[in-house]
Amino acid sequence: MNFEAVKAIYLFEMARTWRTLLQSIVSPVVSTSLYFVVFGAAIGSRITQVEGVSYGTFIVPGLVMLSVLTQSITNASFGIYFPKFIGTIYEILSAPVSYFEIVLGYVGAAATKSIILGLIILATAGLFVPLHIQHPVWMLAFLVMTAVTFSLFGFIVGIWADGFEKLQMIPLLIITPLTFLGGSFYSISMLPPGWQTIALFNPVVYLISGFRWSFYEIADVSVSVSIGMTLGFLAICMLLVWWIFRTGYRLKN
Repeated sequence: MNFEAVKAIYLFEMARTWRTLLQSIVSPVVSTSLYFVVFGAAIGSRITQVEGVSYGTFIVPGLVMLSVLTQSITNASFGIYFPKFIGTIYEILSAPVSYFEIVLGYVGAAATKSIILGLIILATAGLFVPLHIQHPVWMLAFLVMTAVTFSLFGFIVGIWADGFEKLQMIPLLIITPLTFLGGSFYSISMLPPGWQTIALFNPVVYLISGFRWSFYEIADVSVSVSIGMTLGFLAICMLLVWWIFRTGYRLKN
């Protein structure tokens, strides 16, 4: 393992975050805070509780997941796409660095940024609503698993994309709608039976459900199923990354 190479890639990507602090950290935190204000005032006054939890408190895990998912994909996809765009990716590929070390550096940095952002948003949420985390270890575990999994997915998107518009297409047109429809602002048990069945095909439901369980011990699906679905998606992303480097898909041509 070439730890110096991993460290160099990791620190370079983290340095980019501090240079763009307003865009990377401040903007997502402000946007999420607006969700608390708008939904807490507009909907919270009409829905006092969801499964025994006040509505403002209930939506906290969903809002954290919304930010972590989108930022993981955005950070990882831009991190690998930009070297492709300016041509420095060939210097990395020709260096004495393994594919695993390249992925570890880029994905590790993207996941770290998302975890930091998630914790900041969580701390910010405590200013608006009272928070009680029943299982802090599992909360961190779900946060880390989600950040790593979707950073890997973002890495794949960054390699697949051949233009800046495609970097935004997946988060905006797919991930964000799936997150909104995945129980971020409601429990899927509130839906009609037919829509509940359809919602179970949304992978984001399992992420939000498991994360919310770590806070309030309430979940739309079994916690073991949530963990299994998250690890399964992580395994699929790892296989895709392995195939990309094995074939050189959009890297060597």
